[in-house]
Amino acid sequence: MPMKPRVYNFCAGPAMVPPEVLDALRADLCDWQGLGRSVLEVSHRTEAYRALQAKAIANLRTLLGLGDDYEILLLQGGASGQFAMLPYNFLRAGTAADYVVRGYWGEKAARQAARVGTVHTLREPADWTPGAVYAHVTTNETIAGTRLPEIFPLPKAPLCADMSSDILAAPRDYRRYALFYAGAQKNLGVAGLAVIAAQHDFLSQARRNLPAAFCYLEHAHADGLYHTPNAFAVDALCHVTDWLLREGPQNVWERNARKAERLYAELDASSFWRPLAPKAERSLTNVTFRLPTAALEEAFLAQAEERGLVALRGHRALGGIRASLYNALPEAAVEALIAFMRDFARVNA
Repeated sequence: MPMKPRVYNFCAGPAMVPPEVLDALRADLCDWQGLGRSVLEVSHRTEAYRALQAKAIANLRTLLGLGDDYEILLLQGGASGQFAMLPYNFLRAGTAADYVVRGYWGEKAARQAARVGTVHTLREPADWTPGAVYAHVTTNETIAGTRLPEIFPLPKAPLCADMSSDILAAPRDYRRYALFYAGAQKNLGVAGLAVIAAQHDFLSQARRNLPAAFCYLEHAHADGLYHTPNAFAVDALCHVTDWLLREGPQNVWERNARKAERLYAELDASSFWRPLAPKAERSLTNVTFRLPTAALEEAFLAQAEERGLVALRGHRALGGIRASLYNALPEAAVEALIAFMRDFARVNA
């Protein structure tokens, strides 16, 4: 059957995958590395799979600027699993952790940690409390379309972060963080995989008396192969990080900045559009806005989809419109969205 023409996918996740990565994955589903088997069928105990995982981790080390003093784990699930795994491993009885809460996902992470131990919630990453065993931030809030400043006062406690929606989307000094994690389905590949990077010194403080599947140290000691990994998601990660290295991280970051600047400039040019995030906190990866009425928003979404601009509906917790501008989304997608916005405003303003 003929394939439907590709659309521009503005989804907050799972996000657009680079077309050349999709081509590579399509081939890997039929015959991976000339083995006569799909990547879905190859055991994680084979040398071929171990080489794949090693390459994905090596690519991440290069892109993140991390040395051998960091452990990188590729675990099943996503960031929501890490909301619980992080406190289970480090938040002991009689201790407390600081959580900066500036949106939905920060609140969700803090709520999960509070099931394990004592949590101090803060609005600003400067009001750190003394004696915390770790401090946690969410670098980008996908629902509200806000981001944390890149530079903020560091806590005395080890700094941890959920970076799911902006990892490798802009320059960042990842070595400021003792541990950070990200679901892969936005900038790193496909759903079903969490990337965790942790300093060895911090990781050594993790609890050992946990069920093995939820213990960072068990996964580290097993070279990340304690359980059968999501081989397809690891393969996708490897291809996406190869793509990022070919594109050049600086080129990707500059392209992302242009996409966001162009879209925000269009939103600011007319009172018809109502951006939701304060200017000082605007996300580079998730642009949120509203229209004058709910009826106009529904019409906007329907007509956008007719023009191949899909997944623009805002999160159910906030509503409105959300355009996610992750690494794989080309500048042409933003230009097409802006052209549509101008046509829509001309008829409906």
